Amino acid sequence: MPQIQQSHIRNRLLAHFSPEDFARIAPHLEFVELPWRHAFTQPNEVSEYSYFLESGIGSIVAPSAEGHSAEIGIFGRDGMTPIAMALKAASDPYSTFMQVAGSGYRIRSSELVAVIDECEAVKTLMGRYAQTQAVQSAYTALSNAVHQIDERLARWILMCHDRTDGNDISLTHEFLSIMLAVRRPSVTTALHVLEGNLLIRAERGVIIVRDRPALESFARDAYGTPEREYERLIGRMN
Repeated sequence: MPQIQQSHIRNRLLAHFSPEDFARIAPHLEFVELPWRHAFTQPNEVSEYSYFLESGIGSIVAPSAEGHSAEIGIFGRDGMTPIAMALKAASDPYSTFMQVAGSGYRIRSSELVAVIDECEAVKTLMGRYAQTQAVQSAYTALSNAVHQIDERLARWILMCHDRTDGNDISLTHEFLSIMLAVRRPSVTTALHVLEGNLLIRAERGVIIVRDRPALESFARDAYGTPEREYERLIGRMN
């Protein structure tokens, strides 16, 4: 099998590896298709593989003992999963899976840990990525507490748009209801608000971003801080 060329990599973390560190990890990377609902991890289970996405969107969901769940973060080509493995914590109480189909590279978690142990720059990069995810989760909690549903919806659409090529985003009402931790009728109402302001167009299973700058203005301070933290610590997401 020919070795993967770093110049062809779209994942922002792998792209930031030094050539020497990438040469260390490349032989262990395996390209995989990641269909919708592909499960990466289950709560409190150690994952055999770690994944670096090239396309698509993954979802991090926190479940409760009574069967409730809420999305606390998303990731795409900006990151990897599970973050616990990047921090050598083995597991976490979340479930992670693909919400928008895509592709990526997987590596045995034991090999990733070995690379982190051997390469100080990789260890630093993984720690910085974990910081960006912690900030994203914190601002998700803040947004859920203080922002209106339509502003929160605008935030999630912008976050997905950051991780998608073009303006068409495959987002179902089910996904949006998990994102917003609300019932589907509330999602429909919020979509109508954004459509009425000519910010998006919603079709069956697809949201089309019509005016990105206006959508950012509509979201106000619900969007921006985690993105600036990512740029500060790692670089531009796109």
